[in-house]
Amino acid sequence: MTPQVTVAVLFAAFTHAGWNALAHRITDKLAGFALIAGGGMLIGLAFIPFVAVPASGAWPYLVLSAVIHIVYYALLMKSFRLGDFGQAYPIARGTAPLVVTGLAAVFAHEVPDGWAASGVALSCAGLTGVALWGLRGRRPDWAAIGAALATGLSIAAYTVVDGLGVRASGSSLGYISWLMALQGAVLPLYAAHRLRGRFVDALRPFAALGLLGSALSVLAYGLVLWAQTRAALAPIAALRESSIIIGAAIGAVFFKERFGAPRIAAAGLLVVGIGLMLHAG
Repeated sequence: MTPQVTVAVLFAAFTHAGWNALAHRITDKLAGFALIAGGGMLIGLAFIPFVAVPASGAWPYLVLSAVIHIVYYALLMKSFRLGDFGQAYPIARGTAPLVVTGLAAVFAHEVPDGWAASGVALSCAGLTGVALWGLRGRRPDWAAIGAALATGLSIAAYTVVDGLGVRASGSSLGYISWLMALQGAVLPLYAAHRLRGRFVDALRPFAALGLLGSALSVLAYGLVLWAQTRAALAPIAALRESSIIIGAAIGAVFFKERFGAPRIAAAGLLVVGIGLMLHAG
């Protein structure tokens, strides 16, 4: 975890929280995610003529990742329909780092040393604190929590698949471009089928927010994929999920959701965890 990788992943965290907040703000979730996915597809197609074609060993990962990302979008839409942004987003993102740590140890043979493991654990403790704070003082909505947890598992799955795939591709830009192009067509086609004659009218009110969200989404994940070619998967996953703290701040400012002292303490744990991961690097 060099300083350059750390800065790239932290910037990815900011942009990721931003596009998720835009997606949550769009009231018609199907239209919003169709715009975000479709915009990502257009960006990918625009870059493909100018980037290297991923090596043959990367294509099984690309196809599998595209399928997992489609499942992820469906689960995220459901999470945002059922739960508050300050609840759904932290649970979904906070679930992933520990799962990634286990999967990376099995499939990428990346067993973290003591410093890195401590940093991941502390970061996850901070992220869990934010998630639990989002549940305070209310009866748990198990459907919303289940959807958010399932979203987190899908995040962990595509994180590891893409970590292995981008390393086999020989080109981070080539991999992200083809990934966006492959995964981006399904949701717009599904929305067009569901909405039929209302498709364009349903998308029009949210076009600016949705396309901005798609650009932020591609930028965020492109930075993460680049980082995955230069550092271990588990610390990157934990650092990327600092977007939860940013998301909580966005929820407080724009959606009038409380931030509170527990979230400040959780943010402190996250900062200490990041320091330990940098020490390990």
